[in-house]
Amino acid sequence: MLTPTYIIPTLPPSADLETVPVLKALAHANRALAELKGRAASIPNQGILIDTLALQEAKASSEIENIVTTQDELFQADLFPDDPQSPAAKEVALYRDALRLGYARLQATSGLIPNSTLIDMFRLLKGRSDGFRTNPGTALRNEATGAMVFIPPQEAQQIVAAMTALERFVNDDSASTLDPLIKMALIHHQFESIHPFPDGNGRIGRILNVLYLTRTGLLEIPILYLSRHITRTKSDYYRLLQAVRDDGAWEPWVLYMLQAVAETAQTTLSLVEGIRTQMANVKQRMRKELPKLYSQELLNNLFRHPYTRIDFVQNDLGLKSRQTAAKYLDALTEAGFVEKHQSGRNNYYINVALVRLFLDVAG
Repeated sequence: MLTPTYIIPTLPPSADLETVPVLKALAHANRALAELKGRAASIPNQGILIDTLALQEAKASSEIENIVTTQDELFQADLFPDDPQSPAAKEVALYRDALRLGYARLQATSGLIPNSTLIDMFRLLKGRSDGFRTNPGTALRNEATGAMVFIPPQEAQQIVAAMTALERFVNDDSASTLDPLIKMALIHHQFESIHPFPDGNGRIGRILNVLYLTRTGLLEIPILYLSRHITRTKSDYYRLLQAVRDDGAWEPWVLYMLQAVAETAQTTLSLVEGIRTQMANVKQRMRKELPKLYSQELLNNLFRHPYTRIDFVQNDLGLKSRQTAAKYLDALTEAGFVEKHQSGRNNYYINVALVRLFLDVAG
């Protein structure tokens, strides 16, 4: 029997989305988010969190789509973007770039997330020039069995109409009195069900989550990423997505997303605290052991680029010569702040403690 095309519902749905279990989970998630937002502000250079955590999110989000790379390959691709050794790492880096693009557009549009931003992120992520699907034939299947799960809207006109309505729901704060976290859960389900793009819908949808949290002011900067939680609970994620389509089971889906936010906020808080502590320790050590070398810009470089290189230091510190930047990095190596490695004729330098922190959190 053929699975009928899923009829995209009007948002918000008529279901009761403010049940006692939802309100309890909502309070917990909001407290965790508020604590993360406050602690993140203690990092002196917010770009450090945006860049380093975005790359970790790119890795976790891509793993959901079976695009797997190692931390080493990921940072190497960031160091040497023209080196084609790891296609998976390149694709992960493109996800990070799409996320950065989305955040830049959010700032440029006074906190709006128009469909044009989603389309431009898709084009960057996939290296394409098209946008929403125009050809019928898309169907979502179970990866393990090949069985058809559901059929999203097929006609281009239907997709545009559904995405236009979703765009309005995302950006019109007067359209609903629901808490932004509940709205985020609805938005994510709606986007994944419309499945507007020929490819990359999961990754674009997950970027939309954090952009929406930033747009609503629950976060100052986009640093809460749900992908690692989704990877760990992948079967529940897809089962609950489909239960809404099949049975209108909104409450379990919203509870799942609220739990994802609360747990991810706590994990991210640990990571932010780890980065803050490491930065404070390295700053103190550098001032004591390498006082002539220390600068806030150099400290920022070591944490913004867990794998750094001469060019990065020269640019970030505004140094006139590569030789001076190389001397800085060699002095840092000798003092044990970084480890020196070689790739071909290029030297690079690893902030080992920071990379270990990422690995510990990922584990």
